[in-house]
Amino acid sequence: MKNDNMTTSLVALGGLGEVGKNMYVITHNDEIIIIDAGVMFPEDDLLGIDYVIQDVSFLKQNEDKIKGLVITHGHEDHIGGISFLLNTVNIPKIYASKIASDLIVKKLIDRNINYDNIEIVTEDSIIKTKYFMIEFVGTTHSIPGSFAIAVHTPNGTIFETGDFKFDLTPIGPVANIHKMAELGKKGVTLLLSDSTNALSEGFSKSESSVDEALNDIISKHYGRVIIATFASNIYRIKHIVETCRKNNRKIIIVGRSMETSAELAVNNGLIEDKSIFIDNNQAKSLKKKEICILCTGTQGEPLAALSRIASGMHKQITLMPDDLVVFSSSPIPGNAASINRVINKLYLKGVKVYTNKTFTDVHTSGHAKEEELKWMLRIINPKYFMPMHGEYRMLKQHGEIAEACGIPKENIFICENGEMLNINNGVVTRGETVKNGDVYVDGSRIGDIGSQVIKDRKLMSSDGILVTILNINTLTRELLIKPNVTTRGFIMVNENPELISKIEHKITEIVNKFLKTSPYNYTDLKNQIILELYPYINELTGRRPIILPVIMEVNRAS
Repeated sequence: MKNDNMTTSLVALGGLGEVGKNMYVITHNDEIIIIDAGVMFPEDDLLGIDYVIQDVSFLKQNEDKIKGLVITHGHEDHIGGISFLLNTVNIPKIYASKIASDLIVKKLIDRNINYDNIEIVTEDSIIKTKYFMIEFVGTTHSIPGSFAIAVHTPNGTIFETGDFKFDLTPIGPVANIHKMAELGKKGVTLLLSDSTNALSEGFSKSESSVDEALNDIISKHYGRVIIATFASNIYRIKHIVETCRKNNRKIIIVGRSMETSAELAVNNGLIEDKSIFIDNNQAKSLKKKEICILCTGTQGEPLAALSRIASGMHKQITLMPDDLVVFSSSPIPGNAASINRVINKLYLKGVKVYTNKTFTDVHTSGHAKEEELKWMLRIINPKYFMPMHGEYRMLKQHGEIAEACGIPKENIFICENGEMLNINNGVVTRGETVKNGDVYVDGSRIGDIGSQVIKDRKLMSSDGILVTILNINTLTRELLIKPNVTTRGFIMVNENPELISKIEHKITEIVNKFLKTSPYNYTDLKNQIILELYPYINELTGRRPIILPVIMEVNRAS
């Protein structure tokens, strides 16, 4: 690794001030290393948006410097943006664990992207470039193949934790605390650490406690057990399978993402006996106490398996009165209302429901809580600290935790996406801000959905749309017949004839006035109708629907 006095820089293009969209970029002279390329799932106000991804203009401008994309683990908020990134920027190589690689490959196949330059890495792998040396440190998370990343640069070591927790009795391997301690002893200049649970006190529960709780539920219930969990929590799927085997239950997998995760677990040896999985037809010959249904839909997603089952809309699964539904999950902020709707539907069907509140050990987070964050800070013992992966309040709290652990306040950087940190001879300072922001993905459309489109969608969702159809003779400059008005999401036309009549009369006035006083122009007439009709409708109804004039032009002499 070449050593010189040039500056090393770090910038987050996603992951700061938000949960998701993780992407951290380390640069030195003519080399760039990218850590993760995730997506963020949209809030309810981003109507019609499927994903939110990073603005990668900075990477595009420096494309020739990119040496590779390094992946911490295979969750969507860390790999979900790769297919979009590859369509925009040339990435010479992707480094990922076997599980993460399998997930990435499946995504690329689904999107018809041909990319075969993925290198499988293990905890023993070392990546060397002219300026960087990259090491991998095994961590405990809810998916196998999770790493922290140590990037050794000419100006010091940057340690990025990825998503982690400290679980001394996990379902999978224990975090490699010894390797972390060795790196800490050698000296870490800058620590970037997961802030998702910085607001939660104490230690997170061990995954083994969930195993015990689910075993207790499954062994004591004499009907079918329906378990909803995150498809990405492969370790949870693994021990649900093991618990069902102990209790002589077969498993029906419901939901495409759950099927993918189960297949991945089988292919990677995490689930050894795939005969435990059956389809709905095979289940007909079994007793109810011999069946477990494993499905998606923990967050009340309308199209997910559990929502369709609760609504009676699922083609194969129909609820029975002695069914038990277990939510092996916790609500993601903002999803409480959707989850409660599903739970209410389940109760209306007469089934029993366990959530993480009613049966406290049916879920545990894969992210470190306050005391575990202190452990990481003490083990790595960095000179400088930047909390990452969290909303601003989480980053702020994590900064206070770091200060309590002895890191000077002036050495703690609460940053925003795009804000660069410069490292020079082991000293970290704030630098310039690079272009960054949110890019919206709507189906196959990427980046062409701007704030105005979102604003229009919000207006349509709240105030509806009004369409007026006009027939105009452009030669005689006259309105041939009275305007036709129809609406969607605004008012019922048939039930409001008086209001519709007033609106039609107002449109007639606007059009006739325009045709008498101004040269005819299609665009100018549309704009004039919208300009005058908005305040008129708002005064009549208190609402502002999207107004869409449709003009049919006729060219004939009278």
